Amino acid sequence: MIKVMIVDDDSFIRESLKVLLGLDGELEVTGTAGDGGEALKLLGDGTEADVVLMDIRMPGVDGVEGTRQIRAQFPQTSVLMLTTFDDDEYIIEALRGGASGYLLKNIPPDRIIQGIKTVHAGSMLIHPDIARKLTGLLQPPAPAAAPARPLESYGLTQTEQAVVSLIAEGHTNKEIAASLFLSEGTVKNYITEILSKLELRDRTQIAIFYLKNGR
Repeated sequence: MIKVMIVDDDSFIRESLKVLLGLDGELEVTGTAGDGGEALKLLGDGTEADVVLMDIRMPGVDGVEGTRQIRAQFPQTSVLMLTTFDDDEYIIEALRGGASGYLLKNIPPDRIIQGIKTVHAGSMLIHPDIARKLTGLLQPPAPAAAPARPLESYGLTQTEQAVVSLIAEGHTNKEIAASLFLSEGTVKNYITEILSKLELRDRTQIAIFYLKNGR
């Protein structure tokens, strides 16, 4: 059972999502909150949550700051942004803050449910409209003629480069293992080594790194 907390300042949306998620036998809504601060208090008081479904723009502690604090204090809890806002600054700050995904509220309900399961499985999930924007947003200022550094220049082996690419495409460890004919344990070891070589924190940062330097 995947335990989910819903964070949104609109009580109607909170209750609607609670009913929607409750229809899936693999999900359990353990709590709802009106902003990030309230969500942190619930978690601190013992409310369990594998995934926090988080809105962005809220009074009090907004979704970006709430995500930062939750990921810092409860690193075992994943955060999936669910919002109507696709502002560039929100996207980047949410991902930098440790969000595992960014979805817009215009998607079908079943996609929200699947998104929660995808994030819980350890993959990053980005709404297609957002994904198309990310590469341009994450490119650092540089002369037009300056080529991106190839992945091997960071000391990554061919297998590690393949793992990075598959993570960026949203694949789970199980799917990566099947694709590369490896065990899931070996894939986890590769990811640990990749994080060390690139001095990154988690899978989300690996995906962002690939969007900036891959291909």
